[in-house]
Amino acid sequence: MKRRDFLASAGAAAMLSAFPLRWTKGAFGQGRKILYFSRSAGFQHSVVARQNGELAHSEKILVEWGKEYGIEVVCTKDGRVFDEDLDQFAAIALYATGDLTKPIPDRDEPPMTERGLKRFLDAVAAGKGVVGFHAAIDAFHSRGDEISPYIRMLGGEFLTHGRQQEAVMKVVSPKFPGMENLGDSFRMMEEWYAMKNLASDLHVILVQETEGMVDDCYQRPPYPATWARLHEKGRVFYTSLGHREDVWTSDIMKQITVGGFAWVLGESDFDPVPNIDRVTPGANQLKR
Repeated sequence: MKRRDFLASAGAAAMLSAFPLRWTKGAFGQGRKILYFSRSAGFQHSVVARQNGELAHSEKILVEWGKEYGIEVVCTKDGRVFDEDLDQFAAIALYATGDLTKPIPDRDEPPMTERGLKRFLDAVAAGKGVVGFHAAIDAFHSRGDEISPYIRMLGGEFLTHGRQQEAVMKVVSPKFPGMENLGDSFRMMEEWYAMKNLASDLHVILVQETEGMVDDCYQRPPYPATWARLHEKGRVFYTSLGHREDVWTSDIMKQITVGGFAWVLGESDFDPVPNIDRVTPGANQLKR
């Protein structure tokens, strides 16, 4: 892997008042690393597109957040990382699209190998934490009725999206880390994903309220937008947020993201009891 693909940073924690007191300097464990993998074999979002050799918008932000909590964030688009030492990473964050084992024309971003993909999924099953952002569910799509192992791990699959619009996120798990100060709901301008193949064991944290949304893909019952689940021994957290640059710079995104990392890193003992049938009973119903 090329050295320029990596940017590592670690530093002292500067705590946000919005977070519980336990998430202070050293609480995440000094010297721990998170891998942020943002290779796009499909559509490349602007927040992960690098310009002039610099890190992308979301990469820079995650690195800075890592500094605040004493975590080293390692950013790469080189799929060969999954054939290397994954034990060095306490968790893996994903913002990736398409079949990541395929080459990308005109971009020097080596693909994952089939072996690397298996090593990644095996690592999660063995206890590695995963945080997925926005487009993470738009990779390794299912074929027909057979849900891909990657999608089974994340817990949901991208279907489509409509136009960007302001919509409501309903907080249905206010005790999950990072949700303590978001109230019952919040409104945000974003590109909202419509999803399918939502797993029956999801612990839903934020619900996409569809009432009043425009475009046909949202004319369905409310469905999960942020969730947690256990994949064998691994902790998996996903949020559909993260398309827009201003979403990444919002306090809401920071609270949600740091809370998700706190949980997958084991800083919280929160039990993600499945609640999808109770809070979003029509989750996989694609029409009202």
